[in-house]
Amino acid sequence: MIKCAFCGKPLEWEGKVYRNDTCPKCGRDLHCCAQCKFYDVGAYNQCKETIAERVVDIEKANFCEHFVLRGGDSNHQGKEAEAKKALEDLFKKGG
Repeated sequence: MIKCAFCGKPLEWEGKVYRNDTCPKCGRDLHCCAQCKFYDVGAYNQCKETIAERVVDIEKANFCEHFVLRGGDSNHQGKEAEAKKALEDLFKKGG
């Protein structure tokens, strides 16, 4: 279930999140670091996506191309799962 990082209310969201999209409950920006699955205060630039550019205001909308709504799905996640499965299949023990 996807929840807004600001108000905690469930979001019924399908498809891509655009820069101007907001939470229907609290009106805060959805396409921002605080709402992204890669956001991590302990990571470099507060982002687990190592090639992402630094964003100063994590609560405001931005143009990050790596954005994935927390709990959401993206093509990036699908490719990651496919690569992991291919590696597991490659090193799978016979028998």
